[in-house]
Amino acid sequence: MQDSLANPWRGEVSLSIDGVTYTCKLTLGALAELEANLGTDTLVGLVKRFESGGFSTRDVLALVVAGLRGGGWCGSAADLVSAQIEGGIVRAAEAAAELLARAFATS
Repeated sequence: MQDSLANPWRGEVSLSIDGVTYTCKLTLGALAELEANLGTDTLVGLVKRFESGGFSTRDVLALVVAGLRGGGWCGSAADLVSAQIEGGIVRAAEAAAELLARAFATS
């Protein structure tokens, strides 16, 4: 889904890819897909890696793809191989961390 007005109260994060702004969100289905894509890793382990700064580019990519898919995007990780993310890897990592934080926020 294209949307430049992500609502953080709904767990949404905006990310601009190839000049198009998408709304990302970690829905229950997106989280299940994320967990499956990470194999033996758990979401708790993923959260801990982000909290400690020990996350990998694989973690960032998996979270961005899950967030995009939760927002209605129908692509896959392969579609992002040559994509240009506005703000580069730093923005992608920030968006991934924001998605995790917002998905598990209690208030």
